Amino acid sequence: MIVLQHTVISDDVKDKFFVCNLDKCKGACCVEGDLGAPLEEEELQILQDNYEHIKPYLSEAGQQAIAKQGLYIKDWEDDFSTTTINDRECAYAIYDNNLTLKCGIEQAYLDGKISWKKPISCHLYPIRITKYDGFEALNYDKWEICNPACGFGADLGVRVYQFLKEPLIRKYGAEWYQDLETLVDASEKSEL
Repeated sequence: MIVLQHTVISDDVKDKFFVCNLDKCKGACCVEGDLGAPLEEEELQILQDNYEHIKPYLSEAGQQAIAKQGLYIKDWEDDFSTTTINDRECAYAIYDNNLTLKCGIEQAYLDGKISWKKPISCHLYPIRITKYDGFEALNYDKWEICNPACGFGADLGVRVYQFLKEPLIRKYGAEWYQDLETLVDASEKSEL
């Protein structure tokens, strides 16, 4: 594992290969699982502030689920996540012409309607963060539906932390990411 500032990063983040392959998985991570996307507490207000700009991008079913359940839900562990449609896909997910799920929040961002790209948990996937007293653990979430992404990443020679450079910088800053690269390089040299 790598210890960097207030984070502990599993070796899988540096060792495993990964590049999303939406042509193969069709955005299955937006529909599979027990809950919607995890939300950080500060994201709740961002979602509230931006919903009127996001709403036109959402499906009718997504809008209805949000009208009924709210912009987000609180789960049994007192954590927040995005609302879902019939306990399945994220209410903010939208299907494109190829029946691939994409993010309505991100589409509003790409169209310049909002300045928030999407929840950091979505942007960081397949890294999942677990918060502890004084540090955060960054773990690679291996999920069968992402097997095409693992193969694609291996074909391209792109590791998890490299694929997630933008969201890791968004979450922890450019200096943190640069330090991560330095530690990964040092770790690889010591393994030779």
